[in-house]
Amino acid sequence: MKVLLVAGGWSSEREVSLSGAKQIASALESLGHTVVPWDFSENFPGFIDAAKACDFAFLSLHGAPGEDGLPQALLDAAGVPYQGSGPAGSFLALSKAASKQLFAAAGLATPRWVFLPAPPPAGFVPDFAPPWFVKPNSGGSSVYMSLVRDPSGLPAALDKIFVTGDAALVEEGVDGTELTCAVLGGEALPPILIRPKAGEFFDYASKYEPDAAEEICPAPIPAALTAEIGRMTLAAHAALGLDGYSRADFMFDGERLMLLEVNTLPGMTRTSLLPRSARAAGMDFAALIARLIDLGLARRGKRP
Repeated sequence: MKVLLVAGGWSSEREVSLSGAKQIASALESLGHTVVPWDFSENFPGFIDAAKACDFAFLSLHGAPGEDGLPQALLDAAGVPYQGSGPAGSFLALSKAASKQLFAAAGLATPRWVFLPAPPPAGFVPDFAPPWFVKPNSGGSSVYMSLVRDPSGLPAALDKIFVTGDAALVEEGVDGTELTCAVLGGEALPPILIRPKAGEFFDYASKYEPDAAEEICPAPIPAALTAEIGRMTLAAHAALGLDGYSRADFMFDGERLMLLEVNTLPGMTRTSLLPRSARAAGMDFAALIARLIDLGLARRGKRP
């Protein structure tokens, strides 16, 4: 096929997007497809025409635009198939405040949180004790995220987010083990246990610098916990109305398994978690890309 490989964009995760696109392009070519690179920020006005000239669009975008449903909505309007979820599910998953409401409605445990669409009054503190994770409501890759252990550090952590124009989420800090689990085609892949080698949490450097974190897959955890992670991952995927694939992040404090968020366009760099989990399930990177394309075509009725 002729595949439009959409990358770049204008979010804070642009470089991650471009890095993943290089690996995706190699895989697409190894599968026999013709790759048409498309930088979403440099060529946005011509996007629909470019998509219509191709058989499929593969999205390597993170944050907004990308995971906000914008390219998906345009591709739906153009009648061009793509991998992953549609506009509504993408938008709901990207908004942490929206997705947490849906998690709660589905009975999925998530840390306590407070949503701040604008800077709060001086002296504001959440009604639960620190530590707090302060996150952009619509961001990813831990960009602009802070771990605040003392109320005096809260204003600076919030200012770092509000200056970008995003809303903020202050979330209960859960001390424990970080785990992640992916869905592919309606099945949960082997979960991954994450141990950052430096820093207090799985930050941007830990995610994208080589050997900055220990990522063990399959996670060395009891079978019952593996099963529960898989159940919650599938339930979160369904609660958000997602399609094809996603990846859910968790914290486990020894007693409680807490769902943090769901990613609809998981990273595809050489250090990313979804490809690692797929390898543990016996699927190399090219096979993963082929599977995502098949799911996208089947979902949108482009393949018998």
